[in-house]
Amino acid sequence: MTDDNDSSVQGDKKCKGTVDSGVWGGIYGLAFIGGVVFYIQHATSFWAGVLGILKAIVWPAVLMYKILELMQM
Repeated sequence: MTDDNDSSVQGDKKCKGTVDSGVWGGIYGLAFIGGVVFYIQHATSFWAGVLGILKAIVWPAVLMYKILELMQM
């Protein structure tokens, strides 16, 4: 009988700390991987490759900023 009570209590609790990013997380992930590949292929030194990884993290945000700027939003 305690098993039934325990399962109903657990069913009522909400899980905290999870985020469902859905499709946008996948799109950002693909953009990041594409950016890493592009910047590493064009890197001429180790530190240029490291800088390329950092650029790959940021470039989708810069792209969105430029798109919104062009749309005058």
